[in-house]
Amino acid sequence: MTDYEEASDSYKVTAGELRQFVERIERLDQEKADIAEQQKEVFAELKGRGYDVKVVRTIIRLRKRDKDDIAEEEAVLEMYKEALGMN
Repeated sequence: MTDYEEASDSYKVTAGELRQFVERIERLDQEKADIAEQQKEVFAELKGRGYDVKVVRTIIRLRKRDKDDIAEEEAVLEMYKEALGMN
């Protein structure tokens, strides 16, 4: 087997593997788009029931964070608001 044939065989395996990766990523992109559409529908239903979507999004973000980080941020926010006469 020549160097060219070995390189060609190696390329075919690599190309096949690469194709599999690309196809997996494409499937995941489609799943992500489907999930985003479902979330959009849930937020539309939420809004239709009279809830404030912006506030619910904030709650969701807060639930993902550490409680200590939230408390520290709120304390700093209160201090800044007080310094600006916003309390």
